This record gives sequence, structure tokens and C-alpha cells, in this order.
Amino acid sequence: MEQLAIVILNWNGASMLAKYLPSVLKYAEGVATVYVADNASDDESLQLLAEKFPSCKTIVLEKNWGFAQGYNEALKKVTARYYLLLNSDIEVTEGWLQPLLDFMEAHPEVAACQPKIRSIAHRDSFEYAGACGGYIDRLGYPYCKGRIFENVEKDSGQYDQEAEILWASGAALLIRGTDYWRVGGLDGRFFAHNEEIDLCWRLRIMGRKIYCVPASCVYHVGGGTLPKKNPMKTYLNFRNNLTMLYKCLPEKELNHVMRARWFLDYVAAWKMLLVDGHPRDFWAVFRARHAFRKWKHQFDEDRRQIQHNRHNEEERLTSPFSLLWQYHFGRKRTYAALNA
Repeated sequence: MEQLAIVILNWNGASMLAKYLPSVLKYAEGVATVYVADNASDDESLQLLAEKFPSCKTIVLEKNWGFAQGYNEALKKVTARYYLLLNSDIEVTEGWLQPLLDFMEAHPEVAACQPKIRSIAHRDSFEYAGACGGYIDRLGYPYCKGRIFENVEKDSGQYDQEAEILWASGAALLIRGTDYWRVGGLDGRFFAHNEEIDLCWRLRIMGRKIYCVPASCVYHVGGGTLPKKNPMKTYLNFRNNLTMLYKCLPEKELNHVMRARWFLDYVAAWKMLLVDGHPRDFWAVFRARHAFRKWKHQFDEDRRQIQHNRHNEEERLTSPFSLLWQYHFGRKRTYAALNA
């Protein structure tokens, strides 16, 4: 069994592989085996891997499974103590792996961790999707240590302490193989978006811990597959977020949160139309809520099992405040301000 397998899921990302894979291979030498799992690309990805990166192991998937199930299918073919799920648009740094491995070896109670994630475009700032680890407010809105909604902070070392988090970014996620399969991996039905939050939350419910280890730092392009303003991304984010809440919220909070989200999601949709001028995103929210209602009961057994596995019935896994209220009315735009 390998100690560490770095697995990069690729779909039509030849340009990203050409640019960022060399540093991954360089700094993994002697520490990890690097795999690229190809999600049925129709660009020159496989040719590039064969010709330019023969030392990289390739897993060829027969169709585009999406991010979530794509990783499940790929990791079935890899036997390792630790998996490191890594986006193809990540630029790694020298020595980035060892702090993550050392931390996991020293903390067996921890299921997964992430490095500090900075933006490639603005190298002194955190990256939107990962920053220094993620949390969720009481109504299910994700945010990061270093990013609240659209407000991304500069990194001045303010979050450089190892810290327990609710979720680690799927852009660079180190996870124990036993824990990954213990909860059944990523939920393939999500296709993409919110799938790593769902995975980490399920692990937390079972009593496992998630951490950010800022001594390790990487840089992320972000939005490599879907641009930030994209109706499909809006649809997946809203549908999957609601589904995750249905699966993971404790019984005493479920109905209240779902009623609040019914109202707030439609407020968000009308804002997208009337303020932002994005009619396709407006309709994406309506389609997402319809899709959630249509498939919600497919997750009834998941919810029953997750609640049965709850390690501590009284543990609050979500932050006790409303992020929307704190951001828009309290004018709190940083993680430190939220927790002051």
C-alpha cells in the first residue's frame, strides 16, 4: 500500500496540466505517487500525459462522471493510506506536502486537512473557494477563514495557526483512505459543487475532525471548469446545498432552516434578476429548488443513516449566527470580525 497518492481529476484540462503538473511531480518525488484520472476528455490531455509526463500514472475513466463520482471511480483504482485530491489548476510550493503529512500522522483523530490556499491572480490574497478552511452558518451558507461571500482578504499571516474547520476545500484535500470510504466517499449525485462540504460534514457528524494546516501553502486559479458567473454553477450550488442540509442538519433544526431558505433563496433569485441583471441565474435558482423537491426523498435513507451515526447529538456543527445578517447589516466582512 502506498503512503500517499496525489490524484488529479482532469476533464479537458490539458493547458492546466501542462502548466501546473511539472511542479506537482517535482515536489512529490520521494514523497507521493502522482495520478491523473481523466474524465473522458476530448482534448489532447491523454496525449500530453503520455508524451510529456511518463512518470505520472494515468487512470482513464470511460465517461465524464463529474467531480464527485469521478473521484470515487478513480480512487477505487488506487490503494493508499492517504489520498490527496488536487485540482489541475493548483500551483504547489516546495515542501508543501510534509506539513500536511506530519500533522495527520500526529493527529489520528483528524480525518482530513487542507493547506492554506492563495489566489494565483492575486498572490498576496486568499483564494475564494478554499482560503484557510471552511465553515457554515446556521442557515447553511458556506464561508471561509479569509473569504466571506465576495469579500476576499489579503493574507498577512492572520490565520497561520493550525485550526479545526468544518470543511476542507476539494481543491487540495488530504484525507485518510479509511475515512474516505467509511462514509462512502463523495456523493456522486451532486456531480460538482458542495460535495466536499458534504463529505467533511458527514465525517464531523461521526466524530472525526477536519483541519487547516497553513504551514503548507498552494496557489489556485479557481473556476477552471465553470466560470464564477455561470447558470449551471448557480443551479448546482443551490440544489446541492439544499440537499446537503437535508442530509446533515439535526432534526431539531431542519424544518426551521428549510423554511428560512425557501424565502431567502427566492430573494436571492430576484436580486440576480432585478439588481444584477442575470436572468439565467434567476431561472437557475428556480430550477434548483424544483430539482431539490423532486429528488429530496432519494436521500431519505442517507439522512436516516447520517443522523443515526451522529457522534454527539448536542454538538453544533454550524456557526450560531446568520452570515447574511452579519455581512449586510452588521457590516462584518472578515472572519475575524465575525468571531470578534
